[in-house]
Amino acid sequence: MFALTDAQRAARDRARDFVDAEVVPHADRFDREERIDDALLRKVAAAGYFGASLPATWGGTQADPITYGLLFEELGRACSSLRCVLTVHTMVAATIARWGRPAARERWLRRLAAGEAIAAFALTEPEVGSDAAAVTTAATPAPGGLVVRGTKRWITSAQIADVFLVIARLGDAPVALLVDRHQPGVVVRPITGLLGCRGSLVAEVALEDAHVPEDGVLARPGFGVSHVATHALDDGRYTVAWGCVGLLRACVEASTAYAGERRQFGALLREQPLVQRLLTDMLVQLKAARALCLGAGAARERRDPGALHETMIAKYFASVAAARAAADAVQIHGARGCGPDAPVQRYLRDSKIMEIIEGSTQIQQMMIAASAPRDAARCP
Repeated sequence: MFALTDAQRAARDRARDFVDAEVVPHADRFDREERIDDALLRKVAAAGYFGASLPATWGGTQADPITYGLLFEELGRACSSLRCVLTVHTMVAATIARWGRPAARERWLRRLAAGEAIAAFALTEPEVGSDAAAVTTAATPAPGGLVVRGTKRWITSAQIADVFLVIARLGDAPVALLVDRHQPGVVVRPITGLLGCRGSLVAEVALEDAHVPEDGVLARPGFGVSHVATHALDDGRYTVAWGCVGLLRACVEASTAYAGERRQFGALLREQPLVQRLLTDMLVQLKAARALCLGAGAARERRDPGALHETMIAKYFASVAAARAAADAVQIHGARGCGPDAPVQRYLRDSKIMEIIEGSTQIQQMMIAASAPRDAARCP
């Protein structure tokens, strides 16, 4: 069994206390209002969580991958919308730190670490989702840099983001660009009525000849998808996987509590064999998902070349398990679980989003299956 260090436990406990005090009491309201309070985002910044993926050199609070993952488990347990906002912010910040030019790092990283600026990842388009190489947003040379034209949709945090990591095409070459929200030609249109993660401030971003300076190009043209987007999505999958562990845990906690107080046919729900089966499966899936996330985190910490693949497996398993657990949690709660004030119905809606973002279940299956022979050979 994987044992946490004292430092990892302490960091987890701090995150748990923060989430219990500042997030849990308001999560259902964020879902109803389809917005996270600015006051909470300021508290997240004060806690150092916006800088969770950045080293102290840039004002961040970066820790080891396990500690990083445990933070997202706690966030996912309480509010998937807030977890989404932190996921895209930290993955973009880490990507700028890895691939950004010196001027871009100086311009953005300290502000991102402090929560003074918010980052968003603008990949998806109205007709382009999982096929990142097929984006139609176009960048063309202009004096002092590039201009970008195209539309990005379903962009988490776009309603409040200050900088977008945009995947576009420069001729035939995929390119990753940093687009300042406050540049002329950037138009943000909020999207409401989402199935789940309703508080994650999603919007459409129209780029109408928005200017990008030369230092806003990450890596070099041609590496926008194979290196930059892959780096960002890998970081995102890792935090989504941990967030799904938190969502699973929330389902277990809500279901066991309700089954321990609700009586039907003269017995508590937890004494009914078919309910026991649901609770058992839920708990086993939680433990398995956490073990896969811990394994992926350990691989990342030792810089194992297979870490990307381990992260993919963890995200696939945890997201599918979370969706199943959330459906079973609603089933256990019955009619109460369908009510507007029941957290489990929010868990169910949010869990479906987890099977789509940062690579859909089907994309994960294709990629995992492609490496199955190599993985089987590596098993001890």
